[in-house]
Amino acid sequence: MRSQAKPSGADVPSVPRLIICLFIAVADGSWAGAAHAGDAATGSTEPTERAAYLAKAADCGACHTAPRGKPFAGGLAISSPVGIIYSTNITPSAAFGIGRYTEAQFAQAVRRGIRADGANLYPAMPYTSYSILTDEDVQALYDYFMHGVAPVDSPAPRTALPFPMSLRISMMGWNLLFLNTEPLRRDPRESEMWNRGRYLVEGAAHCSACHTPRGFLMQEKTKEEFSGAPVGPWYAPNITADMTSGIGSWSQDELVHYLSTGDAHHKAQAAGSMGEAVEHSFQYLSDADLNAIATYVRTIPAIHDPSDLRSRFAFGTASSDLGRLRGKYGIRNQEGEPTGAQLFEGNCASCHAPLGQGSKDGYYPSLFSNSVLGSSNPNNLIAAILFGVNRTTRQGQAYMPGFAGGPNDLVALSDHDIVLLGNYLLEHYGRPGVTVTAPQVAEVRRGGPSSSLVVLARMGVAAAVTAVVLIALLMVFRSSKRRRSAIS
Repeated sequence: MRSQAKPSGADVPSVPRLIICLFIAVADGSWAGAAHAGDAATGSTEPTERAAYLAKAADCGACHTAPRGKPFAGGLAISSPVGIIYSTNITPSAAFGIGRYTEAQFAQAVRRGIRADGANLYPAMPYTSYSILTDEDVQALYDYFMHGVAPVDSPAPRTALPFPMSLRISMMGWNLLFLNTEPLRRDPRESEMWNRGRYLVEGAAHCSACHTPRGFLMQEKTKEEFSGAPVGPWYAPNITADMTSGIGSWSQDELVHYLSTGDAHHKAQAAGSMGEAVEHSFQYLSDADLNAIATYVRTIPAIHDPSDLRSRFAFGTASSDLGRLRGKYGIRNQEGEPTGAQLFEGNCASCHAPLGQGSKDGYYPSLFSNSVLGSSNPNNLIAAILFGVNRTTRQGQAYMPGFAGGPNDLVALSDHDIVLLGNYLLEHYGRPGVTVTAPQVAEVRRGGPSSSLVVLARMGVAAAVTAVVLIALLMVFRSSKRRRSAIS
């Protein structure tokens, strides 16, 4: 359900990568009607085994562990539309971590976005969804970090967003507008599995953070929940029950298989942060929890995009220009640059096959009947070419090299090359009318769109200061005028 990646080949995930952190509820079983934690989650009631399951399920290390850093010591640079946010040290270090937090302070941070010192967290930490976590789940998480994690006595880099976003007090107003503090209540009309899935999806799994469009103030548009949204360099697609725009055509088994492996054959493959979520979290969840998630997701109210006349999983056919490339009069660019066909044959065809049909075992996916090429938004196609795919599950590693020129990339393609290649792929295997442009490639390479909120907020602050100064001058002028009148 998540679709993000680390831009520019660097370890800089987008903000919603945090959606798989604190996925504590999946095994606790404290939600009413859920299976007992030991029975459903780990097959054992041993506290140590249960804690290990919670650690895997929560996958907090993905956000709070920097590349080559110590577990949970923070320091990971997280790309947001308003600047870089660094994850914090959440080890039980008394000096640099959360070692001095009481359980009540920990709960305030997780569910209300308030640190122990009273300062507000940025909603990059998705406390807006974690607000519905039960007391039992928060207590389990607190106990794990206090007793199951080794303290790391080193500070994480400090977040320094541009003014006025650097004023954390502004989050108080944001919370008043957008933070829901009501507990999630069980729906008696639905099954226990559905209620369990809802709790996981809307709370701990935090799926809406990626798949729901954002408003001007970066709040989720609740009326468009799960209808798809840009997330860093990627695009998190519509996952409502709509048969054309969403995933209403997926079966229960297909969705469960996708969550546990990252692969929905001839439909979609998990990459970026969704790939990491599958690798580090979803694949370790119990069958009961995976089925609960799938049960709820498949009932999310359908939201249809009128421009979607066909499902994004149903575009394209087998096609090849290989024959036209060879021979005396093969395809050539008069200016000496490669054509899209040449770029495909040189960089893609050896894995995805000359006709784009992929390998027989599905390891290399087909390029047609593929959501990346069937979407109306080309960001996932661009991001896949730039950053590749790399996830490891029990089935093995799914790997595609990136072409952004990173340290592990064999070939570096320019923005112009990716425009040529992307449009060739769309023309032959994808959705008609969708094109890749150079500005789109440049934006994805940078890590996704930035927000105008910083500039507009600065303009607002400047306007407010100007208004205050003018009012003060007017009051001084009137006071001076009254004194002169009194003297005369």
